Formats: sequence, C-alpha cells, structure tokens
Amino acid sequence: MAFIGRVNRLTVASRAPQGVYLDAAWLGKVLLPNRYVPEECEVGDKLSVFIYLDSDDRYIATTQRPRAQVGEVAFLKVAEVNNVGAFLDWGLAKELLVPYGEQKQTMVQDQSYLVYVYSDEESNRIAASSKLNQFISHNSNASEESYEKGQAVELAISDKTDLGYAAVVDHKHWGLLFYDDVVKPLNIGQKVKGFIKRVREDGKLDVSLHAPGFAKVDDLSAKVLREMKQNDGFLALNDKSPPESIYQLFSVSKKAFKMTIGNLYKKRLITIDADGIRLVEMSDD
Repeated sequence: MAFIGRVNRLTVASRAPQGVYLDAAWLGKVLLPNRYVPEECEVGDKLSVFIYLDSDDRYIATTQRPRAQVGEVAFLKVAEVNNVGAFLDWGLAKELLVPYGEQKQTMVQDQSYLVYVYSDEESNRIAASSKLNQFISHNSNASEESYEKGQAVELAISDKTDLGYAAVVDHKHWGLLFYDDVVKPLNIGQKVKGFIKRVREDGKLDVSLHAPGFAKVDDLSAKVLREMKQNDGFLALNDKSPPESIYQLFSVSKKAFKMTIGNLYKKRLITIDADGIRLVEMSDD
C-alpha cells in the first residue's frame, strides 16, 4: 500500500533515462527523478520516498523529507501569497498551498502559522489548513487511543488561553498545558515533548512538560542529592526560591522541585532551612 503525502518504502520496478520508476501499488509506477536516485541503485532495491503531486498533477517521488506529512501539524512560513491562497515553505521544491477558505486568518508573506497538512479526497492534492478544529479532536477517544497518565506524547503549542496553552497532542487531539506547569514562556508553533497529566471523564486531555507524580520525583531526587553531594551537602534552593533559579539548575518547574524536596524531607535525607536545603548525613559515594 502506498500513501500520498507520506513516506513510503517502495521497490524499484524499472530504470528510465529520467530516473527510476517505483512500484506504488494502486498509484501505479511513480517516477523518482535522477537527482534523487541513490548511487548504485538497482531494480529490486527498496527506497524510502515521499509521494506527492508535481506542478502538472502527476504523482512523483522524492527522497527529500518535508517538514510535515499528511495528518501532521507544523509551524510553517509563508513564502508567497497570490489570488489562489498562501504558499508555505515545507522543504520541497513545490510549495504547500493553504487556500483562502482554509485560512483562519488571512495569511501574510514571511509570517509563520501552525497548520494541518491534509490530502483532498477528490483530487488527492496535498494542501494545508490553519482551521485546526476541522482536523483536531476535542475529545481524545481515550479508550481507543489508550492514553494513560504519564504517557509520553508530542505537543505542538497552538494558542494561549486563560488557563494555559492549547496544544495539539500527537497531531490528533487538543490538550491543555496549565501555566502552573510551565517555567518559561512557550512560543506558538513550538514542538515539545510532553506527558499525559490527566484524561478527563469527557475524554479531554490535560498535559504536562514533565512526567507526573513520583516517577518524576524519584528521577529529580537523584539529581538533587547528586548536586548537594558535589556542594558539601548544601544547596541554596528551597521551597521559597524563585522558579527561574530552580529551572536554571534542574530544568523543572517549582512545583516539581517542591514535591521532590518534600519527599526527601519525609525520608529524613535532608533538612529544609531558610537559606537552602542540607543533607542530614553525607554519603561516602
């Protein structure tokens, strides 16, 4: 099976003066032009290629990789605007069209926008849309996706809300990243690794930049103890320290740091003092 707008693993079926033809199943034989054909390529070899329509609406293959495939979101820059729509630079020779009807706001040349890449069902042409709600679900269908608390996901920051950042989760669902879980500002279009914080009863997702609960605490505990041992058992940070100071040293939120030192205190490994935290007993390791 071959998919338009996706990377496919296809077999070289024959050679031609202009390149090699790949067996693309229901799409027939698709040309990979000479400039993309690897050296010593032979009939029967399998190649990873991206398939799309060229300027003459013919299927063509390339070994180049676009910045997004069909079914994905990406933050792309407008290279040109004309009477048809906006054309985005997505890393291929043929730019990616966003028709005017698919623009949430009128796009401006040299500005970047978060878009969803799709394939038109009738023409198979690949295009993009900034009207993300048509493609991104507000319900995670958690039972189908099997999202669990702590599961790692990919986030694309879409917008700011009163509560936090709206983020596209795994190119499919909307999630909310609360401001309390963010140490420094995020940019629209920025892609970051995240974790499922909670799957609500209505299927909506709360997400975090850090693994929730004590899995995160245990990992951070080791870092805090190591840092203290390297500084004679003292660290000039505590639960009153500015979030920026905590992030500068450990790249975590103040909330995560407080949870960690609270756990270490309960285990009687440290004391929490006005000027910082201290090891109760120095280890020999």
